[in-house]
Amino acid sequence: MEIIESIDNLPVQDPPGEDFSAADLEWVKLGSEDRYDDVALIPYDRVDAFIIGECSNVECPTRFHIERGRKRAKGSLKQYKNDEYLEYRLYWCSFGPENYGEGGGILPSRRYRLNTRNRAARPQSMRGCTCHFVVKRLYARPSLALLIYNERRHVNKAGFVCHGPLDRDAIGPGAKKIPYVCSEVQQQTMSMIYLGIPEENVLEKHIEGIQRYCGSDAKVKSLASQYVQKLGMIIKRSTHELDLDDQASIRLWVERNKKSIFFYRDTTETDPFILGIQTEWQLQQMIRFGHRNIIAADSTFGIKKLKYPLCTLLVFDSRQHALPVAWIITRSIAKPDVAKWMKALLDRVHSVDPGWKASGFLIDDAAAEIEPIREVFSCPILFSLWRVRRSWLRHIVKKCTNIEVQREMFKRLGQIVYIIWGGVDLAVALEEFSLDFVDQTSFMQYFKDSWVPKIEMWLTSMKTLPLASQEASGAIEAYHVKLKTKLYDDSHLGSLQRVDWLVHKLTTELHSSYWLDRYADESDSFVNVKEEYIASTSWHRALQIPDSAISLDARDHLFAKVVSQKDSRVTRVVWNPGSEFAHCDCEWSLQGNFCKHIIKVNMVCENLQCYQSSLSFQSLKNILIDLWEKPMDDSVALDISTAWTHQMLDQVQKLVELNSSDDIGLVVNNMPLKWVAKKVRTTSGRQSSTVALPSSSKNDYARKRSRKRKSWHEVGRLVYVLPPSPSTVHGSCKNVRASAHLCTEPRI
Repeated sequence: MEIIESIDNLPVQDPPGEDFSAADLEWVKLGSEDRYDDVALIPYDRVDAFIIGECSNVECPTRFHIERGRKRAKGSLKQYKNDEYLEYRLYWCSFGPENYGEGGGILPSRRYRLNTRNRAARPQSMRGCTCHFVVKRLYARPSLALLIYNERRHVNKAGFVCHGPLDRDAIGPGAKKIPYVCSEVQQQTMSMIYLGIPEENVLEKHIEGIQRYCGSDAKVKSLASQYVQKLGMIIKRSTHELDLDDQASIRLWVERNKKSIFFYRDTTETDPFILGIQTEWQLQQMIRFGHRNIIAADSTFGIKKLKYPLCTLLVFDSRQHALPVAWIITRSIAKPDVAKWMKALLDRVHSVDPGWKASGFLIDDAAAEIEPIREVFSCPILFSLWRVRRSWLRHIVKKCTNIEVQREMFKRLGQIVYIIWGGVDLAVALEEFSLDFVDQTSFMQYFKDSWVPKIEMWLTSMKTLPLASQEASGAIEAYHVKLKTKLYDDSHLGSLQRVDWLVHKLTTELHSSYWLDRYADESDSFVNVKEEYIASTSWHRALQIPDSAISLDARDHLFAKVVSQKDSRVTRVVWNPGSEFAHCDCEWSLQGNFCKHIIKVNMVCENLQCYQSSLSFQSLKNILIDLWEKPMDDSVALDISTAWTHQMLDQVQKLVELNSSDDIGLVVNNMPLKWVAKKVRTTSGRQSSTVALPSSSKNDYARKRSRKRKSWHEVGRLVYVLPPSPSTVHGSCKNVRASAHLCTEPRI
């Protein structure tokens, strides 16, 4: 909007109707680039109509009082400017400017102003509202009034809505009669509203939730209906634009949501912008599912479309679905910046659980800095192929129309990846690939521009780091696809360059979606939501396909056929079976995704020697061979290498047995026994109680009471040692989570 310096050419506005408000006027900015206000010119006799209209604001009903006023006599000025006043009045919202809640208890915010005449009786309603405007009756044109709006929002100094229906702290009269709404019920109601579930369904579930804490009567249902309607109105009217300036809007959001921020640094001349978001629920999930488990990163999302790329940290929940536990918005991938926000995140987790530790960190970008991960999390680093696989397949399908050429090109790219353990020259392999598909000019140009300069870096990361499984890669990809669907909606294309919009979408719709998924899975309350959540990854969809639906090419092993479970007349063809770079002709695969047909075919082929092993298994095999290799001399180093290799092979063997078993009892019975001695209770730091007491003292009485308990524990305990946490446990074992560092004690 253009900023003017004079009101000479400002038009006079006279909206129709008895009353009108600021929304009915067209405002112009008056001042300089450093300081300006919104102004409008109206007839002086319509000032009262404007004030009445402003008091009738539906979102923030209020009254305006005169905070200051001055007058001049006509003819008192010999020289004057065009905006000099004859009368000056500063109108302030009656919920301010003072805030009598500062420094003490939070005052109950009211939906209305008390009907008092003097200001002395208003302390209970003054909330520090900063909304105010100035009315100037012009000296040069007394029939006109200049409106100057300094602050149009009804917010306090911190930027919070401080009164009215949109005030989150507004309890109003009769608050003691309102039924208790716990945070779980409130989050459930908010999630359903954000996801667009009809209001009658939201109200039904809300009433079911509050009936756990209070009885059911007409009054409770009426108050519940009002609560749902109010919450829906707040969500509907909430906006990501807390300020027209995106940077200022983010500052306000950070000030309001300090509990959901683990790291924030504003943009300066030397430091880039970094915003780390983690809600309290995400923190709980990170502690619950991330301890002694894998943390994964979906990095560089929206690097071309968003103002700042988005990095998401994920954990794998009880169904091995990827669950977002932190969002980092920044363009910087420099080592010091990455180390700062990682350290801040880990410190927040340790403030709740000092013993929390990750067992591994999974990355998907070869350009990512791995030293901060090793320094902060102190855990092994794994590498996932899903990003490079998705990029290659999407561009092959997009730029090559012949499906046979698509299959062969994707297979050849997979062979280039497999050569990292074969000792084949990469330059020779790339040259042969370019010559064989020289006629595919569109894709080859993309490949030479985007991948040839950095493919050696990616292949080096694949060779030096352990590779993630197809299940983990599919789970990360499922989250990526869901995130893309939520953010890249056509109705939001104009907001992609605003950070406040991205933060709003993440913390409202996406957060609510995952919260409701987990709640439905654990409480069995939303059947449809639970079913969609379980089937949200290709791995779980592949488990529903029986082995009988798979038919392999017995002669050349070039392809496999999968019969559709919905329509037996439809058959999908999977080329290059057994490899992560298999090609399927289904619609989901042609979009670049891991489809259920490829995963199921690879499950069948993994036990057949005539098919090549997956890249993740090849990586594990290479690690074991490196451990098993004999040193130069027959020394203690050989003993250490042999011990490590034997321990890892033993753990892998137990994992395979646990995964393939249908009865957990048989697996446990075959496990070795371990004798665990009793832990001696420490007495350091306790005062000695050696004072002389009679034989019937309390110490003797306590000794007699604990004699039976002592004799039980002094004999030691017999426990079973389980292998590390499996990635997937089929059948009745699916909920078993074991760790090499934990012991399960059988109940006698």
